[in-house]
Amino acid sequence: MKYLTFSIFILTLISCSSNDDNNPQTDYTIWSGDKIEFVKNGDSDPTLEANQDRITPSVAITRDNSGGEIYNIQSEFTSAKSISPVGTEWAIGTVSNIANLSFKTFRNAVGSPKDVVGKNLVMHIIEEDIYLSVEFKSWGQQKNGGFSYERSTEN
Repeated sequence: MKYLTFSIFILTLISCSSNDDNNPQTDYTIWSGDKIEFVKNGDSDPTLEANQDRITPSVAITRDNSGGEIYNIQSEFTSAKSISPVGTEWAIGTVSNIANLSFKTFRNAVGSPKDVVGKNLVMHIIEEDIYLSVEFKSWGQQKNGGFSYERSTEN
């Protein structure tokens, strides 16, 4: 019985010592490679790959020509104000401050999408657990679906 109690104590000690709270493990990936610019011109067909930013197998960002906000054509057919783009969450800030960011849906993070131009954002691609920098350069106002942004790429 003493041997069993001692063994449990040693196993507990080993398992607790491997969880070092001062050095937490991170399993996510931050893309901080070169920046690329994606442009979807107004009135261009969002169902064509040329008009989608195909970021990962689970996320391809585009925007309908009727205006509205961006959406993930890999998971949805059109934007839904409260949840699009599905499979992503967003925060205002930079990846260098990732631990202090509060991630939300795109609309909840940026407010009105037309005001997003020039803001530093971080997009979290949930399925692949990837974080990347995004800065919108334009947002079409005439309900033509145009927008552009610059984003970081894989390292």
